Amino acid sequence: MNKLKKILLLFFITFKLTSVEAQNKTLFTTSNQAFYGNTNTKNTVVKSDLEQVTEILLDYIEAIANGQPERLRKAFHPNFNVYTVAKDTLWIRSGKQYISSTKVGEKSNRIGRIISIDIEKDGAMAKAEIEIPNWGTFTDYFLILKYQGVWKIAHKELPKREKK
Repeated sequence: MNKLKKILLLFFITFKLTSVEAQNKTLFTTSNQAFYGNTNTKNTVVKSDLEQVTEILLDYIEAIANGQPERLRKAFHPNFNVYTVAKDTLWIRSGKQYISSTKVGEKSNRIGRIISIDIEKDGAMAKAEIEIPNWGTFTDYFLILKYQGVWKIAHKELPKREKK
């Protein structure tokens, strides 16, 4: 995604957040950063934690929709796992297995949206919905951690899907 598209997307998210907050609904919370970022002494904009976490989630959403395994690798910690409960059994899939199931350029027509982000210091919890047209909707939960100054998805849980 080029820089202009990212800026427009962040503007849209900001606008959407403002309208949701105006309805007295809390969508995003953070205790340690201002949403719009800070400016350092060299007049370069430093992205806030919320902006960085949002960017990581958008990398995930857009990568699975557009068949971009390299972009998925960028969003996830190299040692992450995907956890799913099916038929009362816990299924654990390695991140490598999960990413390898994404084929380069294979579009899935999935439509994703971020539902919530909650940031506390160097940890964040997030929730996203992924709709697969004519099939159903998944709700994904993420544990996102900041280490060495970079946010990465460390854990992804995929609960049962809602059938249409």
